[in-house]
Amino acid sequence: MTVFEELQKRGIIAQTTHEEKIKNILENEKVIFYTGFDATADSLHAGHLVPLIAMRHMQRAGHIPIALLGTGTTLVGDPTDRTDMRKMMTGEEIEYNAECYKKQMANILDFNDGNAMLEKNGDWLKKLGYIDFLRDAGRYFSVNKMLTAECFKSRLEKGLSFLEFNYMLMQSYDFLHLCREHDCKLQLGGDDQWANILGGVDLVRRVLSKEVYGMTFSLLLTKDNRKMGKTAKGALWLDGQKTSPYEFFQYWRNISDDDVINCLKMLTFLPLDEIEAMENREGEKLNHAKEILAEEVTRLIHGEQEAAKALETSRSLFSSNRQSEDMPATDLGGIDESIALTDAMAAAGLVPSKSEARRVIAQGGVSVDGEKVSDFNHIIKKEEFEKGYVIIKKGKKIYHKLIVGS
Repeated sequence: MTVFEELQKRGIIAQTTHEEKIKNILENEKVIFYTGFDATADSLHAGHLVPLIAMRHMQRAGHIPIALLGTGTTLVGDPTDRTDMRKMMTGEEIEYNAECYKKQMANILDFNDGNAMLEKNGDWLKKLGYIDFLRDAGRYFSVNKMLTAECFKSRLEKGLSFLEFNYMLMQSYDFLHLCREHDCKLQLGGDDQWANILGGVDLVRRVLSKEVYGMTFSLLLTKDNRKMGKTAKGALWLDGQKTSPYEFFQYWRNISDDDVINCLKMLTFLPLDEIEAMENREGEKLNHAKEILAEEVTRLIHGEQEAAKALETSRSLFSSNRQSEDMPATDLGGIDESIALTDAMAAAGLVPSKSEARRVIAQGGVSVDGEKVSDFNHIIKKEEFEKGYVIIKKGKKIYHKLIVGS
């Protein structure tokens, strides 16, 4: 099976500019390709998993990935999928974030012995003279055509800044630069980047008279078309300090039954026939498939030891209500008073707000130290913390330890 067929059967490929030509070069050449990552936070998140795993599939097939860190483009901000302008970040913040990305990418991509490259587009974009940039690249872009792109159309009613309007040109210039410097022939990206990728393909053709190609990945969505990777605390981060390995494991262990097979295909390297054999599983057998998914993805991001620890903790919690050292915990500090359960749940990130905590409690979905609570005015008394902790259970699967005085 070719790498293109592999990606296609796993549901990873969304669109291509020249499908047959891309198949041909991937089968007959050692292709240098790139994917860009704007450094908007100090950690990658679940939305970055599909691009990184696709890059790894390509790398395993003998192709050479360029991981492009957007230290230049992040200064402008991608308007795609935004209702307002992104927060302006300093160059120092962006460089720090890029270094964090670099460390996390090394868990998935092999950067040894020239097997992959890492570039920062600030290295060339920051050096461009504005007039030269407009003459060299800007003259090839039609404003009328740009305004038909979804990334711009959705912003026109509320306002699109001229700063953001330049983003497409800058991303397109990245492809031109990488083609010149590394003979890069293929740009990969999320399906929401389709218009930007087309811009780069067209710019290279016009400036260098070379044919290059673009391919997009399917976004990681649930069966009902919601983006995956959101928790009560916010994004599902790949940094273990922001989302613990156990919480990361539990996210995948607790996904909807309808999403398990799709995630196994897109987020793991398990053979397709092995995954397809799980498609008709139900009940405990389906739960085992979820365990496999959670363990595989956690191992990829956090390593063998953390994945095994998370699996052991998960099983111990579901088999009994006993305390575990690896259970997610929140330190409330030294409390002098009792604390409202709604405040405790919000502090622990179990809910996004106290109003949501009241709703969950009123529906009977919360227990404190094994006792179900239905009164949303419930107070956890100070003496309940004499053992050093209190365990809150939300729903059937989420446990959290509140500790004091550490």
